[in-house]
Formats: sequence, C-alpha cells, structure tokens
Amino acid sequence: MRIVIAGGHGKIAQHLERLLAARGDDAVALIRNPDHADELARLGATPVTFDLESGTSEDLVGILAGADAVVFAAGAGAGSGAARKRTVDRDGAILLADAAEKAGVRRYVIVSAINAERGGAGIEDEVMAAYMEAKKEADDDLAARDLDWTIVRPGALTDAPGTGRVRLAHKTGSGEVPREDVARVLLAMLDEPGTARVTAELVSGDTAIGDAVAALVH
Repeated sequence: MRIVIAGGHGKIAQHLERLLAARGDDAVALIRNPDHADELARLGATPVTFDLESGTSEDLVGILAGADAVVFAAGAGAGSGAARKRTVDRDGAILLADAAEKAGVRRYVIVSAINAERGGAGIEDEVMAAYMEAKKEADDDLAARDLDWTIVRPGALTDAPGTGRVRLAHKTGSGEVPREDVARVLLAMLDEPGTARVTAELVSGDTAIGDAVAALVH
C-alpha cells in the first residue's frame, strides 16, 4: 500500500511509518521542515515537504496520486496558540480531504481526540477550547464527505511503550493510550475495510488490537 501521512514528523506518524515500512508498504510522510527528512528516511518513510498551512489542495493532489489511503496525524502541538489549532488541526484536515477527493483517494483515516463531538463547549481554557472545536469541525467536515473515512478519537496520549491491548468502542470513557498503540490501531483500521464510516474512541485496555478492531465492525 501507499499511504500518505500528514504530520509525518509527529510521534504517532513516526510509529505508523515504521510499521508500514517494516512490512514493505510505502509510507509517504508530509513534513513542513525539510530538516526532518533524513530522520524519517531512516525509519523507512518517503519524506515529502508540504506545509498544510500555506499549501493548496491543488499542490497536494500530485503528491496523493496513486495513494491507497491518507492519514491525518498532524497537529499544531503543545505551546501553539488558538489560531494554529484552527489552521492546522481543522484547516489542515479539510485541505487533505479536499485533495483526496480531487486525487480520487477514497480512504481517509483521521486522528481526532476523545470527546471531540462536544467541541469547545464548557472548556474555560481558550487554547484547549479552540483545539477541541477544531477537532470537532474537522471530524464533522470529514463525516459529511463521500469518502471511506474513519475517525479515531484517542484518550490522553503518552510516550509509554505500546502494549498491543486497547479498548476501542464508540464510547470508551476517559483514559490514556500510548502513541505507539494509536499507530497500531491506525494500521489495523487501514487494513480493515469495514472500519469505513466508523467513529471510535480509543484508550488502553485488555483486548488485542486485531480483536478490538474486528469487534468494532462485526
């Protein structure tokens, strides 16, 4: 498979790129900073410089040509303000969807956030409210499209080693999950056509990832 990953230098993306490369797939990592190219190439990814905030969907179409799927794993990151939550977490996801439609790439998997359906309602912190609102709007936009989309809403992300065991359901309740396990779930969902048009929350749990994905769609 040829998978194009937006936010290619992020920690979840790097785990996914490593997993894809290990089984012989082509992981195309979209990065804003070309200085990260060598690092990602060592993981087995194909780095391509593209800025989600300044590029256009027309610019991106050529990069997506021939891809089997796209994954949106980008984010403005810690320390960024409310404005960049909108331009990256929301507008970047929409830009990728626009380009996927134009390039004829139907499969789109997005990394969202647990409780994103609530948006920023009731959140006092301005930046966190903007982040959750951006996630909600990105998810809503994607769900309204005629694409084979999957929305993954992980709980609090950690850098602990993955366990390969999760709780994956339409509603899981709050919890943490290692970024490595998020990447493993993304890979399993890319492999399972039945996860198209499914939204699921993800936290650590007791069920093997393959079984959790199978249970979600059957």
